[in-house]
Amino acid sequence: MNIVTPKRFTIAEYHQLIELGFLTEANHIELIRGELIQMTAKGTPHTVCSSILCRQLDRILGERAVIRGQDPITLPNQSEPEPDVVIAKGKDEDYLAHHPYPEDILLVIEISDKTIDYDQTTKLSLYAEAGISHYWIVNLPARQLEHYSQPYQNAQNKFSYLSKQIYLSNQSVVIPGFEDALLDLNRLFPKDANE
Repeated sequence: MNIVTPKRFTIAEYHQLIELGFLTEANHIELIRGELIQMTAKGTPHTVCSSILCRQLDRILGERAVIRGQDPITLPNQSEPEPDVVIAKGKDEDYLAHHPYPEDILLVIEISDKTIDYDQTTKLSLYAEAGISHYWIVNLPARQLEHYSQPYQNAQNKFSYLSKQIYLSNQSVVIPGFEDALLDLNRLFPKDANE
C-alpha cells in the first residue's frame, strides 16, 4: 500500500526556490517544519498595531538591539517563519550573512487577530522547540498581550512554555533583555475609527 506524504523542504531548498524566482514576497509564503505555508493577509488593525509597535520599540531601545519587522528568522526545525516583530542582539549588519538564529533572538512577537489559534498553537510550539526564550502574542480581539517564557518539552515530546502571563491594554510590560525598558501597551490597541 502506498502512503501519500507531502514533500518537505530543507531551509537550503527553500532558499533555492526563492533564488530561482519560484517564490517571491508577493507569494506570502513561510517555511514551517519543512512545509510551505501561505500567510494570512493582514487587516488594517494588524497593520496599524505592527507599525506602532515597531516605532515604539525603536524609540525605546534605539541602538541597543535590532528591531526586525516581518522578516525571516532561521530555526533548526526546518523553519523560517516571518514573525511580525523580532528583537535580536547586535546590530543590523550582523545579519547580512544569515537571518537571526534562536541564540540571537531576545523576543519574538506575533500580532494576532484572524490567526490567534495558529499563533497560540503551531507558532507557540515552533518557537518553544527552537528554544526562543520569550514569545509575545499581541491578542487584538482580547486587547491583551500574552507573554510566554521558559520553553520546555513534555513527556509526550510536545513543546510549549512553562510560564504564561497576561498583560492588559492599560498596563506596561518590561521588554525581555532590557529591565529598564517598559512598553506602554495602551498604544498597541488602537480604537476603531468608528468608536
